[in-house]
Amino acid sequence: MIEYPEIDRYASLDSPLHRFDPRAKIIAFLFLIFSVVLIPDLKIAFIGFFFAIFLLILSGIPLAFVLSYMKWVAMFVLSFFVILAFTFPGEELFNFYFLSITAEGLYTGSLITLRAFSAVILIFPMIGTMRFDTTIKALDRLKVPNSLVQMLMFTYRYIFVFVDEFQRIWTAMESKGFKLRTTLYALRTIGKALGMLFVRSYERAERVYQAMRSRGYTGNPKTMVEFEIHVKDYILAVFIVGFAISLHVISFFLS
Repeated sequence: MIEYPEIDRYASLDSPLHRFDPRAKIIAFLFLIFSVVLIPDLKIAFIGFFFAIFLLILSGIPLAFVLSYMKWVAMFVLSFFVILAFTFPGEELFNFYFLSITAEGLYTGSLITLRAFSAVILIFPMIGTMRFDTTIKALDRLKVPNSLVQMLMFTYRYIFVFVDEFQRIWTAMESKGFKLRTTLYALRTIGKALGMLFVRSYERAERVYQAMRSRGYTGNPKTMVEFEIHVKDYILAVFIVGFAISLHVISFFLS
């Protein structure tokens, strides 16, 4: 069974970050994410990484849920780390035949890895602590271009449509005795299934578009949620932004 990519699965929990005003949360966390990915020093990157872990714990989102998504990021980032360790020029630490690991390669790889992990971890307390429709409405209230907001909304919505459609196709294939193998026949069958998926998805998208037009859809997201920012939201936002700025201030003095 294919698992749904529900990043807002734990949006119903209760924590300081769940009660954080969505507009202030998005601004503060995006500022922090950009700050973390621009950190030039490894020691400061560790501080940013541990702060990201702290915010994740504060959100109450289960670590197992986060790790289930982080494993895909780790596969990409760690492979990039290995490439940097062996190809980045600098002082040689270890040599094995024609391969050599450099100190600069390890440093640069570690820095990029920490920054990437920190940024991805911060996405969970930012988006995972509110319903996705609330996120969409918050982006709309922040004057994000309407076309971009709609694109994000429909992209996320149709992930689930694609999953359902592919699940039905796969079940039909298995009921006819199909076995997943690395044979030419199996690959050809999978290719046909993917082609069928895109055709069905296009047809469904056309039906949904016509249905939305007939119901007077204007492109503006409608939700039952009304935003009301409080003093505590300002305090938390200033704290997060202040921490993000302090990372670069400390890095400047250390350099």
